[in-house]
Amino acid sequence: MIDFVYNTDFKIENHGAFSRWLFDVAAAENCLIHDLVFSFVSDQELLVMNKKYLKHNYFTDVITFGELEGDKISGNIAISIDRVMDNSKIYAVGFDEELKRVMVHGLLHIIGYNDKTEKEKLIMSQKETDALKMFHVKQV
Repeated sequence: MIDFVYNTDFKIENHGAFSRWLFDVAAAENCLIHDLVFSFVSDQELLVMNKKYLKHNYFTDVITFGELEGDKISGNIAISIDRVMDNSKIYAVGFDEELKRVMVHGLLHIIGYNDKTEKEKLIMSQKETDALKMFHVKQV
């Protein structure tokens, strides 16, 4: 099950398409989404979480809390809509593409991918790109 929670004016238009896509991304990694919540928040709300839980005093686009138990994914992924908006301008990509990238980034962290080293960043980036391509595959 995937839930979408909004603490901002932003709303995803088509929950079904996003859910199917995220289930497909997990399946491509031999995982199954058991219980996953995406929370869409402001910069300030995510900054408070970043300070409280990670002891980081800076804005970020996504914070992931989750676990992979066997092949089952459970967790919470908090996303700053403000950061997604700003990053879409910085990287000259559409808001929807940046949103999907950040959403799948959080999911990939739960699956076990990291982005601390340059090698890990390259792998994460490729996984994100592969996942973004999956969104546009016609759902049967």
